[in-house]
Amino acid sequence: MNTLDHGFYRVAAAIPQVKVANCRFNIKQIENLIRKAIDSQVEIVCFPELSVTAYTCADLFFQETLTQEAEKAVEHLKKESEKWSPITFIVGAPVELNSKLYNCAVVCRKGKICGIVPKVYLPNYSEFYEKRWFEPYRLDIPAIDVNYAGDTAPFGANLLFNFDGAKFAVEICEDVWSVIPPSSYHATAGAQALFNLSASDELTGKQHYVKSLICQQSARCHAAYIYAAAGFGESSTDLVYSGNAYIYENGRLLAESKRFQFDEQLIINEIDLELLNAERKKNTTFISRPAPDNYREIIICKEEKTKSRYSELYRAVNPAPFIPATENYNESCGEIFSIQVSGLAKRMVHTGVKSLVIGISGGLDSTLALQVCVKTVDKLGFPRKTIHGITMPGFGTTNRTCMNALHLMDVLGITAQEISITAACEQHFRDIGHDPSIHDVTYENIQARERTQILMDIANQTNGLVVGTGDLSELALGWTTYNGDHISMYAVNSGIPKTLVRHLVRWVADNQMDDSTRATLLDILETPISPELLPADAKGQMTQFTEDVVGPYELHDFFLFYTLRYGFSPAKIAFLARQAFRNAYTNDAILKWMNVFYSRFFSQQFKRSCIPDGPKVGSVNLSPRGDWRMPSDASVEGWICEGFARSNP
Repeated sequence: MNTLDHGFYRVAAAIPQVKVANCRFNIKQIENLIRKAIDSQVEIVCFPELSVTAYTCADLFFQETLTQEAEKAVEHLKKESEKWSPITFIVGAPVELNSKLYNCAVVCRKGKICGIVPKVYLPNYSEFYEKRWFEPYRLDIPAIDVNYAGDTAPFGANLLFNFDGAKFAVEICEDVWSVIPPSSYHATAGAQALFNLSASDELTGKQHYVKSLICQQSARCHAAYIYAAAGFGESSTDLVYSGNAYIYENGRLLAESKRFQFDEQLIINEIDLELLNAERKKNTTFISRPAPDNYREIIICKEEKTKSRYSELYRAVNPAPFIPATENYNESCGEIFSIQVSGLAKRMVHTGVKSLVIGISGGLDSTLALQVCVKTVDKLGFPRKTIHGITMPGFGTTNRTCMNALHLMDVLGITAQEISITAACEQHFRDIGHDPSIHDVTYENIQARERTQILMDIANQTNGLVVGTGDLSELALGWTTYNGDHISMYAVNSGIPKTLVRHLVRWVADNQMDDSTRATLLDILETPISPELLPADAKGQMTQFTEDVVGPYELHDFFLFYTLRYGFSPAKIAFLARQAFRNAYTNDAILKWMNVFYSRFFSQQFKRSCIPDGPKVGSVNLSPRGDWRMPSDASVEGWICEGFARSNP
């Protein structure tokens, strides 16, 4: 696989203009679209079913004139491709073998037919009578060599094409509608990209079913699925064709055509084979095996490349991968919140505690955790006074955060306390002989541990459970005081990254709160992120800003997602970050904060090795009990060196 492009391969689905039974016209349209694909640096382009002749030729398929013209047209296209920049193209044509006609996909590259794939399942109902003209093929028949279009090529339904280390296979239209599609076998034999040449007529509601079918097959096979169906020119007699084309990757739609267009279309996107391989490695139910005996693997030659092909991608890279998609945003936020509530409720019921104890700072994390506590006791039928919220102002606490904490506790009707930690910390400075004018890590952590001690002791007094407020991003960076805010009895935010915390607080404000509470929540959202452990300035304003020290959380969450979810290299993550944040951060800034991310992620693993229980809400989590198991003393050198050696554009 070409690592210069981080596993991306640019593919296209083409819908040409066609004239029924006019092979010369059709091949010219196909040729024009291939040239456009070459100009867009496409590696593989797929055309619809029987695109050389058109699908709706009916009994004309019995005419030698049509089948011979189709073969001549393919031969012409094959010869022309010798002059082009390398591109693999797949066209549909009728192929005669042993006095039988087969509905086939012909795979060509650089003046050569690489393979011919016949259709396995033929429809024979309603408006389709393919068995009248074509012979079905069987997957279990070994491939044979046939002479076609002036070339000798493998012929069979079980061909696996090896494209510079990437593997793809082909099925045709009805094949994907079968109980066990050929593409399922192709995927387990190693195909990461599946191409479907189709000619499916249009019916009311059919498009949604087709998209669902392809989406599921792509997800089930952990594969890319490229689907090209016949368009306007095929519409003849009683049937209408709308020109559906889709590119899916692991169940995600990357690109689709416009329906009912009168002109040709070419949809282009990149498929990420590294992503697909990562999914297959993690999914233990995915059966991966070398191509069995009845599969024939065909090596497609490719020129060695000395530089990346793509500086920009067609595909959009989401800068906030943890944030739910717009179309199901409210539903997803509600589900995440419900997972947190259910986890905490179970812990309360199981332990039989009489109270929940939580530190309220006036910041985002404790605000979300408090909302979870309130919803939990409401659902369990306990009074809100069951919740003991304690705000503990210290040397760096500002009036803004303190007042927000007090107001939030008041309007939510919980048991509220304000306990200053200043005197206790000053006593501790004296006890250990620390100069309080030295604002070092000792100065900061004494405050964090004092707050945790207060919470634990009040939990003992009230037969309660200390609810942790720290989030997933802080765990990843180790931005937490060991045996301070690092410790709790149940950490409701441990599966929520900082970028998602912000969205959930806003969602709660918009959907769960009255106007007064909403105003407080919105002010908390506008407050800069800070641990408030260093003294405020002369005007009482905070002087410590977390993102100035560790970097922007939106970048760190991006790095975290692709590091844990797919195991991508630093070079690839930096490449993706440049695509996602092209208008927000320079390449130097991305690399600077990536260096911070990996350095902290590796050096702070010892903290994650002993974190409290907490609810898992997504595919990325850092619990050492099942989600992320990492040696506490692993070296980061390979990640930093690799990232900086290969990340510069």
